[in-house]
Amino acid sequence: MSMSEPLSKIPTGMRYYCGAEARLRRVIGNTLVTIFDGWSYEEITTPTVDYYSLFEHGMGRAQAHHAFRFTDTDGRMLALRPDVTSLVARAAATLFAERERPLRLCYVAPVFRQRPRSNVEWKRESTQVGGELIGVKASVAEMEILAIVCEVLERLGLDRHCSITLNDVEVFNGIAEQLKLNPQTRNEMRELVDTRNAADLERFLSVYASAAESQAFARLIQLSGQRKILSDAHALISNPRSRAALDRLERLWSVIESLQLEDRFEIDLGDVSRLDYYTGLTFKIFVRGAGARVGGGGRYDGLTASFGRSEPAVGFVLELDALTDVLLARADESSLIGEATVATQLKADNLRDIFVAARKKRALGERVWVDSSEVRP
Repeated sequence: MSMSEPLSKIPTGMRYYCGAEARLRRVIGNTLVTIFDGWSYEEITTPTVDYYSLFEHGMGRAQAHHAFRFTDTDGRMLALRPDVTSLVARAAATLFAERERPLRLCYVAPVFRQRPRSNVEWKRESTQVGGELIGVKASVAEMEILAIVCEVLERLGLDRHCSITLNDVEVFNGIAEQLKLNPQTRNEMRELVDTRNAADLERFLSVYASAAESQAFARLIQLSGQRKILSDAHALISNPRSRAALDRLERLWSVIESLQLEDRFEIDLGDVSRLDYYTGLTFKIFVRGAGARVGGGGRYDGLTASFGRSEPAVGFVLELDALTDVLLARADESSLIGEATVATQLKADNLRDIFVAARKKRALGERVWVDSSEVRP
């Protein structure tokens, strides 16, 4: 028996936007694209539907599993876009293979994901605004991306209400390699790091390391703050892979300090990203008043190799929905939120006169409102 819903209902996790909220979403999107253009990023529009296997390669199987999936007429599995970075990486390796590097690409795009219900507002469609810098291995690329993030937050008036947390996945990878963890055990360890449960992590590690090492590694997930965190971590970590990652973070932090931006950043070594494509720096963007992070990004040097061309890349996304919610809550402080221009009310007793007047007003850029109550056909 088929099941149907009343036509007056919309699927759970979806919603309409209108009025001031819809207008603000458009203003934020346009503002961010203008900022990207100022840094020489070219806008790209990606397909809404693509092969599910693309996202498995890009996001990893666990994250891609949240996509809305359906079968094409030829039997192949398709998905509504759950991620944009994977699509941009493929375009870089195929459509733009002959273009001069670096590539700078940006986008505004809805993404669709099946999500478990939670206490925060439950959405299965959200809009991401993001940028990708492809073809630069050096830390200058990472600093460029972070500088753009800072400019966005400044332009939105959120720079004094934000926190950008930095980490490098190679800190975790170096420890996992030192302990000789297999992929499954490694994922178990990452789960424990994500939950910030130091006691359980120490017990878990005791099977693979000495008591002193287990205690030291468990302490890492409790380390967050600024420059001093890096020296504390160096004292706890001996493997060269993790120490090289700490050195990269320290060099990046020195530039952040020289730009006098350190009040917006902190280092969080317990923040282990779940997206499989990250290979170095990762960061998350938080804004006071938002129920969850408003964005994040990092380096993903291995992603384009899935499409035949391996090259370095770094990028980030911001969640338009979360930014809109925060700015609406700060309506008194935000210069982006303005009332719609007052409309000139037009009256006439015949169709010709009222629309002659309307077109003249519109030619001058004025907002009009046609009063149809007394118009004769």
